Amino acid sequence: MDLKGKVIVVTGAGRGLGLSMSQAFAAKGAKLALVDLDEAALADAAKLCQQAGGEARCYRANVADESEVVQLYTDVVNDFGRLDGTVNNAGITRDGLLVKVKDGKVVKKMELKEWQSVIDVDLTGVFLCAREAAVKMIELGKPGLIINISSISRAGNIGQTNYSAAKAGVAAMTVTWAKELARYNIRVVAIAPGFANTPMVAGMKSEILEKVKSGIPLRRLAEADEIALTSVFLFENDYCTGRVIEVDGGLRL
Repeated sequence: MDLKGKVIVVTGAGRGLGLSMSQAFAAKGAKLALVDLDEAALADAAKLCQQAGGEARCYRANVADESEVVQLYTDVVNDFGRLDGTVNNAGITRDGLLVKVKDGKVVKKMELKEWQSVIDVDLTGVFLCAREAAVKMIELGKPGLIINISSISRAGNIGQTNYSAAKAGVAAMTVTWAKELARYNIRVVAIAPGFANTPMVAGMKSEILEKVKSGIPLRRLAEADEIALTSVFLFENDYCTGRVIEVDGGLRL
């Protein structure tokens, strides 16, 4: 797919990976529908995308809210007249052990709200956005691409029961949808980043972050623009579908 003039929805576009991917698409001449809950961050992201050479519009929406997602994709098609791709990047973390034990006694357990909030955004949000994107692409009768952001944590990572479960689900949905939607010329792929230099990772304790870096064969975090390069490749290579591409510096959890 030639990205010039194509319309791409990017969720979680206000910062981090979402912003970097949006800028990379803009540099190729794409038109961006930037989605986030932070309107100030969205406005800044739109300016950066325009500076990179693309057109950008801002949409405030909660990806975990079905009615807002349905309205989002309706608005995007009404505003741009087409939809060529969507990147399901919005995500949160609420890390913690399943049970925390001190001196043989359970002192804390993962609360249901910590589980549910991550599942709502990182799994259900991907489902809702992909579903509505597929509906619009089929109605428009044009080829399309859905990129889901998974994680190498999908294999299971200590302290991330909720996040690992969500990202494993994202990977499974990617393969399922690729098989279901191929007949409509819609490709579905996923990117599974390792630890990247983003605001989310920057919030980790310094000692934990250093331990993480030491376990990565390349001995550093990924830069957001390296993940963005992968997303551009997936748009431009029309034979990629049904796969999860790991970009992790050689790290395997």
